[in-house]
Amino acid sequence: MTEERRTTSGIPLKPVYGPDDARRLDETPGAFPFTRGIHPDMYRGRLWTMRQYAGYGTAEETNRRFRELLEAGQTGLSVAFDLPTQMGYDSDAAVAEGEVGRAGVAIDTVDDLARLFEGIPLDKVSTSMTINATAAILLAMYIVVAEERRVPRAALRGTVQNDVLKEYIARGTYIYPVEPSLRLITDIFRFVAREGMNFNPISVSGYHMREAGCTAVQEVAFTFANGLEYLDHAKAAGLDVNAIASQMSFFFAAHNDLFEEVAKFRAARRLWAKLLRERYDANDKACRLRFHTQTGGSTLTAQQPLNNVVRVAVQALAATLGGTQSLHTNAYDEALALPTAASARLALRTQQILAHESGVSHTVDPFAGSYYVEFLTDEVERRACELLDEVAQLGGAARAIEAGHFQDAIARAAYEHQRAVERGERVVVGVNEFTEDEPLPPIPAPDYSELAERQKTRLRASRAQRDPTTCDSAVAALAEAARGDTPLMELMVDAVRARATVGEISDALRAVWGTFQRRAA
Repeated sequence: MTEERRTTSGIPLKPVYGPDDARRLDETPGAFPFTRGIHPDMYRGRLWTMRQYAGYGTAEETNRRFRELLEAGQTGLSVAFDLPTQMGYDSDAAVAEGEVGRAGVAIDTVDDLARLFEGIPLDKVSTSMTINATAAILLAMYIVVAEERRVPRAALRGTVQNDVLKEYIARGTYIYPVEPSLRLITDIFRFVAREGMNFNPISVSGYHMREAGCTAVQEVAFTFANGLEYLDHAKAAGLDVNAIASQMSFFFAAHNDLFEEVAKFRAARRLWAKLLRERYDANDKACRLRFHTQTGGSTLTAQQPLNNVVRVAVQALAATLGGTQSLHTNAYDEALALPTAASARLALRTQQILAHESGVSHTVDPFAGSYYVEFLTDEVERRACELLDEVAQLGGAARAIEAGHFQDAIARAAYEHQRAVERGERVVVGVNEFTEDEPLPPIPAPDYSELAERQKTRLRASRAQRDPTTCDSAVAALAEAARGDTPLMELMVDAVRARATVGEISDALRAVWGTFQRRAA
């Protein structure tokens, strides 16, 4: 009797697939519903953007890494911020103690951000910022840095993640209750459109939910549920859905099940296009699903870390075969510590080898017509639709979050995965099979206490040098606007220009809106 096999999403698999298992594919790349890619020529016309994620304690250190990666051939920047910055606290806040600069770069003022991009031409480099609850503040800072370098807003290119719904679900760096957070996100949409910025005002992220333990099918469904919630709020605010959707980007994970991951990306493109057409009568440009991919951090193992080189290569291959628009490849040592310069360079080289040596860029959607991949594409789409229907019955993503729906579903999926690993039903090489005793390599780490003190000294100097009356007035005007329905981004830019800090601006909004409280267990 043949052993039963399933994908990581639990889709049961047959030993062999044939013509009866998949519908006839009569779609072409670049045409609705974009199953085969959002451009007719895909990578033959332009390779995906190679955008490595980096953030190291101080702005100067991160700037050095950015320059190294750009010199090594990286084509876009991606900023990791430390937890206090993400949570709206300054580096000298009591709650920030022990966390300054640990998970990314510490940014307190616009001058910190200026140091982060010192010597980097903002009108020539695309910048992605992984920031959510404080996204408006960091976007305002980026705009002011450009302004003070005489770079017009319309010349700026990049993405601000700005996806707070998934923070409530999986990642935890939320601040305000759901509705004020959605108001702030919608106002970023309005501002970017009004200013004519070539900037994605949101990157709707399935990645962090996947990292928390959801399946590939759940990743697609829950990401799109959030995306629809954002568009519904934009529409309710009187914004043009076609214009907003055309500037939306998405962020997915690439994990180890090569064929399911390729099918996931193809199914996601088709499903998003159908949802936009059916729900908003969106045009073709708005229906194109543009997404960034990152290889799976949660799949990296501290045991036998060099095995991660192979995992990352397989995952990057899945992303490129699936038609991603940009890609971050994790360094093999990230399960142990922040990547070294050498491991970060190897991660970038992985992408470059795929692009220039593997042949993956020679033809569009090379798996099209594979009975197996077409079956998986249909099945991922069908199962994701079922999950979307469940969210709709709860009243949409915001209500589902308040009910704990996503959180419970992801927790169950993560539990089942871990149990399968512990039972040996799911093999993780070097962890539960093919193990061997080997010492972990030494893990260099900066002196975070010294780093935090330097950042605090810098923050004190900034406060001493600014005009306190101008700064206080700008923050007060923002708080007053938050009490009503006045647009906020322009006032946010004014506060940043006056050298208000991330923590001061966040505290002003906290005083008006309060903070999100999780439901009782």
